[in-house]
Amino acid sequence: MSQLELTERTLTLHRFPPMREESPLQAWDAADEYLLQQALPDGPVLVFNDSFGALTCGLNPRQVWHVSDSWLSQQAVRQNLHLNQQDEDQVTFLDSLAALPSAPAAVLIKIPKTLALLEHQLRALRDVVTPDTLILAAAKAKDIHSSTLQLFERILGESKTSLAWKKARLIYSRYTAPKLPALAQTTVWPLDGTDYQIHNHANVFSRSSLDIGARFFMQHLPHDIEGEIVDLGCGNGVIGLMALEQNPQAEVLFFDESYMAVASSRLNVEVNRPQDVDRSQFRVNNALSGFPSDRLHAVLCNPPFHQQHAVTDHLAWQMLRDAKRCLQYGGELRIVGNRHLDYHHKMKKLFGNCTLVASNAKFVVLRSVKLR
Repeated sequence: MSQLELTERTLTLHRFPPMREESPLQAWDAADEYLLQQALPDGPVLVFNDSFGALTCGLNPRQVWHVSDSWLSQQAVRQNLHLNQQDEDQVTFLDSLAALPSAPAAVLIKIPKTLALLEHQLRALRDVVTPDTLILAAAKAKDIHSSTLQLFERILGESKTSLAWKKARLIYSRYTAPKLPALAQTTVWPLDGTDYQIHNHANVFSRSSLDIGARFFMQHLPHDIEGEIVDLGCGNGVIGLMALEQNPQAEVLFFDESYMAVASSRLNVEVNRPQDVDRSQFRVNNALSGFPSDRLHAVLCNPPFHQQHAVTDHLAWQMLRDAKRCLQYGGELRIVGNRHLDYHHKMKKLFGNCTLVASNAKFVVLRSVKLR
């Protein structure tokens, strides 16, 4: 069992969802350790992008606001607090679009993979930090570029980097209120072949243009289903939006573990198909966890094959298994995926059947039906 010495205590930290036992991945990195070595002033701490709780658990029993766009990360933190017999009441969980508390004593940031999300978070901090707030950010040294430091300087003010330690590096920043032009809350682009304008919050996958896999999938969606359809891992909701259009008697449920993704999906239905808001539902969740079995008529999915920087198929496996459990008999799972990911064998193993709906040089659209 992996352990890490944090603030003179030994914490047992687990990844969530759990990885296979042979996985070498651990629930913290040197950037977490580097941040926890720093002396912090007394008072509440804002923690951003703490994936599995290393920072939040390491700071306990200090008052912490845990800010994340990931529902899974929040569940991981809760689980690790419980496993380490720590008080969850000291932690306030905020999603990435929630208002931040004013005048925190310190801010700790794990620099996210998506710089648009980092910019969103730094702009939100401008409204609450003071010149006395200690602002520290960390990542692997190879992931901190001159453009990263410039982003801190442009939005917050005076910033500098530390020496590298165990291949990790810190950014120290002090709020000096530099002039900064306003930025639209979402990126907006037209959806080809429609009158739709697609809104994307900062952490949505393929936020600046239509994902080429989704573009291909849109051409091969089921029609005229009467019942419940899930857009699983909905992102900006483009697939669910088209499912609403092509299945006028169906109810479409948008599921994603990203708060910004679900907010984008909701906004895109409200803006582009306001007449269909009443037959749409929007849920932040881990795949279809907790959803009733044997109920859905169709599940549409473009499965992810990475969790943050780690390439893995366990999220896709969970989505496929949840889809089978939640589909009614005769209901279908339809997915799009890169040809090399071999989803055909996974679906055939789970469902006992899998047919090729369409293919091109890069992608396949596959269909499995839940049979008795």
